[in-house]
Amino acid sequence: MKLVLHVGVHFTEEDRLMKCLLRNAEEFAARGVMVPGHGRYRGILRETLNAMATAPASEMAREVLVDAFMDDVEADRVILSDPNFFRTPKTAVEGGVFYPAGPVRMARMVQIFEPDDIEIYMAIRNPAALLPVLYSKSDNQNLAAFFGEEDPRDMLWSDMIAKLREAVPNVPITVWCSEDAPLIWAHIIKQMAGLADDEKITGAFDLLNSIMSVEGMKRFRAYLKTQPDLTESQKRRAISAFLTKYGIDEELEEELDMPGWTEEVVEDMTETYDEDLQRIAMIPGVRVLMP
Repeated sequence: MKLVLHVGVHFTEEDRLMKCLLRNAEEFAARGVMVPGHGRYRGILRETLNAMATAPASEMAREVLVDAFMDDVEADRVILSDPNFFRTPKTAVEGGVFYPAGPVRMARMVQIFEPDDIEIYMAIRNPAALLPVLYSKSDNQNLAAFFGEEDPRDMLWSDMIAKLREAVPNVPITVWCSEDAPLIWAHIIKQMAGLADDEKITGAFDLLNSIMSVEGMKRFRAYLKTQPDLTESQKRRAISAFLTKYGIDEELEEELDMPGWTEEVVEDMTETYDEDLQRIAMIPGVRVLMP
């Protein structure tokens, strides 16, 4: 069985992605791809992984978990989604490290599902935008505890992803930038489901619809009807052009509010984030989805 694990991260449209997957569940099921409702697995899976901190999982753990989310349905590919798989927002950052529990929890996951092929799918986001949100949710409203000795400009997603690969070297990882998601939304969903780009899905423009004006979406859909043979790359260029003209400013702009940060710090972090994407793409076993 192929087990596709979408792990978030937090505040990267993870709930919208899950809803889009569920909208396609019936069509995917006909292709041997199962998208169980998250209520059937998130709780029991989290409890199992937490319990493994003190004792190994039982020999029946996989069977119990599979029964919980499969419900006697046959499938070659199963998609599970839980943004809290690595950590909750309250403990997502500790001592200047993104999701420090991620490698350990993935190693436990591999132990449970040893016979299966696991793949990780995850979005990342500019730390300059994400860290203020995570800090606001943090258990400890203390900058020293949150960042440790790390300068926020040195907090790299490539470090976190490299540690994941070290912990589970046989688990491939697919990464995309949350900022790019409106342009590649359908591509992300299709990749998770193992579909080709020329296949149709429901909700291909769900995210775009939330950040573009009603008039813009109307014109965009009308444009697509007049251009039925557009390639995926051409569609992405069209989306970018329509967003430039019809994007909702309040949805596209992000409030960056972090004690002590200057405009220069934010600019440095954004530049580092862009450069870090190149490092991520060079990590063996990692692929980056880009527009």
